Amino acid sequence: MAPSLTRPLTKQVRAAKKNFAALLAGGDRRSLGRASDVVALVLQDPSRFAELVHCLWSDDAVVRMRAADAVEKVSRQKPALLHAFKAELLGLAGESRQQEVLWHLAQIISRLRLTRAERQRGIAQLKEYLQDRSAILRTLALQSLADMAADDPALREEVIGLVEEALRSGTAAMKARARKLLVQFSA
Repeated sequence: MAPSLTRPLTKQVRAAKKNFAALLAGGDRRSLGRASDVVALVLQDPSRFAELVHCLWSDDAVVRMRAADAVEKVSRQKPALLHAFKAELLGLAGESRQQEVLWHLAQIISRLRLTRAERQRGIAQLKEYLQDRSAILRTLALQSLADMAADDPALREEVIGLVEEALRSGTAAMKARARKLLVQFSA
């Protein structure tokens, strides 16, 4: 069970909250460690979001993965915080090779307030993700494209075609997501 985002901060978290990288470090990529504590800290003090985003470029793969998870979770509640970092996030989406980071960036792209050119770049990146070997990344990219198509009639038809293709030839997870997306598109 995920820790509550409103629980009191432990002594360890209070001590480490001055440095998100230290709080996110340790262990391996099979766990999220203290990422939920970082999410809670940023939601309490959004001025620290830049520090969290900076962790996406850490030399430590564990820190990068947990930072991506935390950025994505914060952006669910406060997507406006992403705006100042949209160029960096779009750049990272095209440069990173770490699957766990890409999984979260695929979700984040649809939350960015983008210019027309940036939007085309984000859409192109998500389409590229649809060709990745990671079924998780393909599924998340499909969802993000569908989210972007919700208010874009020109993109909607193309994404419906991509969703139908996923329904025909995707993994079980992609087929399940495609069925849900087709229901959403028909509503």
